[in-house]
Amino acid sequence: MAEVTCYGYNEKGHFKAECPTQKKEKMTKKKALKVTWDEPSSEDSEEEENMSFLALPVREELAEIESESDTESEGNHAILSYLACAFPGIPDHWYPADLTTRAKIHSILDWHHSNLRRGSMGFVLNSTLAPALGLPLNPQAAKEAEKVLSESLSHIESVWLKGNAKFLLGNFRPSIADLSLVCEIMQLEVVDDKDRERLLGPHPIILQWVDNLKSATKPHFDEVHEVLFKLKERLRSRVASTTNDTTDLKMKANPKL
Repeated sequence: MAEVTCYGYNEKGHFKAECPTQKKEKMTKKKALKVTWDEPSSEDSEEEENMSFLALPVREELAEIESESDTESEGNHAILSYLACAFPGIPDHWYPADLTTRAKIHSILDWHHSNLRRGSMGFVLNSTLAPALGLPLNPQAAKEAEKVLSESLSHIESVWLKGNAKFLLGNFRPSIADLSLVCEIMQLEVVDDKDRERLLGPHPIILQWVDNLKSATKPHFDEVHEVLFKLKERLRSRVASTTNDTTDLKMKANPKL
């Protein structure tokens, strides 16, 4: 068994389906969702209940897809593919019927989990989010994740956004690949503004691509990422509170300060 290698994280001694790193990542993401969750207001609760009832058959199918996927990222990809195919009237550009274009989209999705997602989530968790989940910050892990993230951003620009491409693969309209990858970029909203500028500043093509997606999907883009903006404010409030508490303790210890 020691010769077996987990192809998801390149660790020895287990298969990917049994990978402890993968299971830890899933639990971390679930905790992050709990941190950002807001209870619905009373006036919205009845409408949301009705919508949930109408969506129940679809939700059951999506839950089955997710449960059969090796990772949460792979489950999300499968769900996006399913939604693009299962409902009439979905524009073809999201998941083209052309098999060559579809294969190229899948090549991006296959690359996504072990590269861009690994870098962005690793950096956000170890540089910023960990304390909110009851975990310590890990500067070394953040540094390693930043390297993967920077390499991934450069790869996207040089391979899938080269030339005057508005969207991935040189397309004039976005696909499910654009939706999957941009979510990882948007995670950086929760880190310190200086870190975000340092990471994304050298990549103007990436920043323009994000703006293109915002324009192509408005107002839904901001609606979907509202949870990140709320989380950022909560984290800032927590840091400010901690700083004030530390200052108060110093003042009590040395009244002359």
